[in-house]
Amino acid sequence: MSYQSKRVANIPPYLFAKINKRKMELVKSGMDVINLGIGDPDLPTPIPIVDKMVEEMRDPSNFKYSSYGGISEYREAVADYYHKKYHVELDPETEVLTLIGSKEGIANIVPAVIDPGDYVLSPDPSYAVYRVATQLAGGRVHDMPLTKENQFLPNFAVIPEEVLQQARLMFLNYPGNPTAATVDLDFFRRVIQFAKQYDIPVAHDFAYSRITFDDYQAPSILQVEGAKDGAVEFGSLSKTYNMTGWRIGYVVGNHQIIEALSVVKNNTDTSQFLPIQKAAAFALANDQMSPGITDVYQERMIKIVDGLYTIGIRAERPKGSFFVWAQVPDGYTSCEFAEIILERAGVVVTPGSAFGPSGEGYFRISLTVPVDRLHEAVERIKKYIH
Repeated sequence: MSYQSKRVANIPPYLFAKINKRKMELVKSGMDVINLGIGDPDLPTPIPIVDKMVEEMRDPSNFKYSSYGGISEYREAVADYYHKKYHVELDPETEVLTLIGSKEGIANIVPAVIDPGDYVLSPDPSYAVYRVATQLAGGRVHDMPLTKENQFLPNFAVIPEEVLQQARLMFLNYPGNPTAATVDLDFFRRVIQFAKQYDIPVAHDFAYSRITFDDYQAPSILQVEGAKDGAVEFGSLSKTYNMTGWRIGYVVGNHQIIEALSVVKNNTDTSQFLPIQKAAAFALANDQMSPGITDVYQERMIKIVDGLYTIGIRAERPKGSFFVWAQVPDGYTSCEFAEIILERAGVVVTPGSAFGPSGEGYFRISLTVPVDRLHEAVERIKKYIH
């Protein structure tokens, strides 16, 4: 007898877990493995944020439950941050909600706004949580292929009318994971116009908002006039402030969507540990982004893109995120290529197919290792594809 629900049983194995298991086996065997597969920053959390956390940990009153929606200090800091950075006005009481990392909120928004059988429009390739959360909620995923020919933007014109009539949520993600694609505000204007036409709520995953290069600054979807009528945006302190393990994020925007999400959360968690919320509020209020962090990622990005080019692997220089989306050499599937360079070269990359059908033909590199390791990774790969 199986003790799994059909929904859980129908979820495909998490490829990242499989890759990590094999990586650990190789490490135990003595292989020096270079992990370019997981987007977990190697840079430390800025010391002032850590010091603030320590300060709050010394206050015993912080060891109690948080309010369900998160403390007002943190929600107000998020609202102030959006006002200063994007000139977007938010009501911290109704248009901001504290999350235990943006991943949690992204997963919970699906059952908050769809019913079983409804469609969710998901980018393809994309962050796997969009699809899995939809499956767990009994919804149906409609993939929106992201292709190089269309600058990795969805083509709304090819979505069937019958799908649009039954769609109750659309996910977007720019700067993108895994494609590293970026957009301008005009794209978001088109998104909002399209979404209003079909009354489809939009959830924009803005996790890589501040990891941008040169003069490019990623826009918030909420900068579009009328966006709050049907859109929310998920943010995270994980990448901007190197706080992945702290598990703190937020969602902002449409008050009805946020209210629905808060109902799910009120019945499943009690928000994040108070000292973490207070340290995060400090980080946002004082913009404690690590000095030079984007320069570090840009140096790494140029190193890997140029290095791959010398061995015949094509990849564009992205304007945002800390990923490089590279084309698999001829003669391999994305999984075959990832497996070969892991087993033979000790280099972990993520096959594009892990992110959806349209990811086939690509692999993703994370820029969360130092330049010298990126150089060594290229040299190792070179030995096994020529």
